[in-house]
Amino acid sequence: MPVLGLDTSNYTTSVALFDGERGVNLGYLLEVRPGELGLRQSDALFQHVKRLPQLLEQLEIGDIRAVGASTRPRAVEGSYMPCFLAGESQGRGIAAILGVPFYAHSHQQGHLAAAAWSAGRMDLLNAPFLAWHLSGGTTELLLVRPEGPSVTAEIIGGTSDLSAGQLIDRTGVLLGLQFPAGKALDGLYAQADACYEPRVKLKDLTFSLSGMENRVKALAEKGEKKANIARFAIDTVSDVVCRATREAQRRYPGLPVLFSGGVASNSQLRTGLAHTCDAIFAQPQYSTDNAMGTAILTWRAAQAEGRQ
Repeated sequence: MPVLGLDTSNYTTSVALFDGERGVNLGYLLEVRPGELGLRQSDALFQHVKRLPQLLEQLEIGDIRAVGASTRPRAVEGSYMPCFLAGESQGRGIAAILGVPFYAHSHQQGHLAAAAWSAGRMDLLNAPFLAWHLSGGTTELLLVRPEGPSVTAEIIGGTSDLSAGQLIDRTGVLLGLQFPAGKALDGLYAQADACYEPRVKLKDLTFSLSGMENRVKALAEKGEKKANIARFAIDTVSDVVCRATREAQRRYPGLPVLFSGGVASNSQLRTGLAHTCDAIFAQPQYSTDNAMGTAILTWRAAQAEGRQ
């Protein structure tokens, strides 16, 4: 029998079923008013509560043997975000009514599991590997190790301030695009006719992107074409992530590198890193926020406890 996974992140409501091999994920992007750079947690929570029942009805759940949900951003003490209460509360309620176990996971663990599964590399979850979690709120380079049926992730690098997703989304909104702006900026990239060199300093495995936001604003103020500004923002992220990845591979030789998170669905980033760093990418639909990883980890936890 399959298991049910729920994920209620900052910007996406998701539900998924997984039977050990195959899975189906349904998601709904939360509504952000034009010109705004995100949602308040109370607004996100309200939208999740409205949308979860609709998605569950579409999923045609049937018999399930376990329920899991993302209950916090990361699997560390103090990691908390109110929006995850929607998935956790409904997941625990469903599990109690059906008399099946409930398993709690972190949003980040779900991203890693979904990325590995969609890339056809579930074996990654059974040994140490390097990973990037690139999203609107997170730009972290991780050393991932197996921990029972799940994984533990240690931050070894990434941004010290602005996330890659924030740089891209803020650039998009500045250009008059709808938030989140990743797909729109990706589409503009091919129309660019000028290339500006990114100047992000890499210290160990850490870097800052706030200065690049200032450069984006400066380009816009002098009337640079939208496509050229979009290219600069994407090239900035791709360049520094590539350099940090190569340095991590030098420090941790032999470990594969897995990319997850919404920013990892960017076509330019994927093309460049696949060739230069032998990177492993989730399928684009499983790079963005989804409940598939939560369902996968729930199935693995149920298997580990011998629940058939």
